[in-house]
Amino acid sequence: YVGQEKVRPFTGWANYSFALDWARPARQMIATAWYYLTTDQWRYDGARAESIASPLGSGSFAGRTTADCMVYSARRGWTPSYPTFTRNPLDLADEAAAAGMEPAGYIAQKLTDGSLGFACEDPDATQNYPRLLANWRTNLLGSSAKGTEFFMKHMLGCENDVNATELPEGKRPTDIRWRDDTPPGKLDLMWTADFRNTFTTLHSDVVLPTATWYEK
Repeated sequence: YVGQEKVRPFTGWANYSFALDWARPARQMIATAWYYLTTDQWRYDGARAESIASPLGSGSFAGRTTADCMVYSARRGWTPSYPTFTRNPLDLADEAAAAGMEPAGYIAQKLTDGSLGFACEDPDATQNYPRLLANWRTNLLGSSAKGTEFFMKHMLGCENDVNATELPEGKRPTDIRWRDDTPPGKLDLMWTADFRNTFTTLHSDVVLPTATWYEK
């Protein structure tokens, strides 16, 4: 039984969530990577990418961490990463229109001249991390989250039992900016639609009690 993870009115929800009335299909980011950056688990992960590389490979993973590979992939457009850029995309679209350029060409120009970067290159910068998290009937903290204490410390900024040590210099990612002072919690608001008394609802700012057809 995994009903608590499902969205009953999925068709309507997906249109709102992914702006399908504007463009299809939506490019969705893998959740594991999103949480990996948002909860700052990359600051503790000492695994090296070359450890899983093929011995027949070209050596492109040498010296890279998992986080480095995520940035590498986002830069090349292989995988979506959200927030995507270091600036608001609405502002970028307005600037492109004012310059008489298509958004894609304008953004490519700014990336090339260095005046714009990818948010995943500096995930702890104030303008680069998410502020709102919506939980639709999912017990994220009590069930789905891997590395819950990192969620508590870095995403929510509440009491936690993190006892891991951050990576020392020389073992840190090279494609991500390392900030010594990390934000004490990134979210401004977390709301949950759920009628159950779960670990997630107990830590939510707003709880919207609801039940749908599949509940026992």
